[in-house]
Amino acid sequence: MEHLQAYRAAGGGKHRANKKFGTSVLSRRLLIAVAVLFVAGIAGSESKAQSGPFAPMAGSWSGSGTVTLDDGSTERIRCRAKYAPIGPTMEMSLTCASDAYKFNLGANVKAEGSAITGSWSEASRNISGSLQGRGGGGSFEVVASAAGFNANIALRTSGNKQTVTMRADSQFRGANISMSR
Repeated sequence: MEHLQAYRAAGGGKHRANKKFGTSVLSRRLLIAVAVLFVAGIAGSESKAQSGPFAPMAGSWSGSGTVTLDDGSTERIRCRAKYAPIGPTMEMSLTCASDAYKFNLGANVKAEGSAITGSWSEASRNISGSLQGRGGGGSFEVVASAAGFNANIALRTSGNKQTVTMRADSQFRGANISMSR
């Protein structure tokens, strides 16, 4: 005990470890502050990347609807969509299937103002073509074209709900799909 009193007296009444501990706490707080600012900077960059015209569509969606075939028959379909927007561009995929029918639509699109352009492909039928249309703020209307094929596609996104309507002039006459995140 006498040794501890002499030790404290030599240090001006303070235990030397307290000084070191105070510096350690300050360093730790500084590191935490730097980490918080770094994370905030990354989050800000991600929100800027998601601030383009396709931002309301970002993420994975699923739902159901109907597909109409050239003979006028309709079938219930289940669908999944994935949208990956980066600023004014977006990669998307839409896969829908019923017991007897399936389509895999993929597209890369770009917005310049309200004009939309891009390319699309349908994997199960091995066809591809171009997209042109207009839109913004989660509401888009485009025409998908290929040799011998045209389809009007409307996408409407509001919050966590989305509708996709397609009308075509081929054996696939159209689809009405409702999805949510």
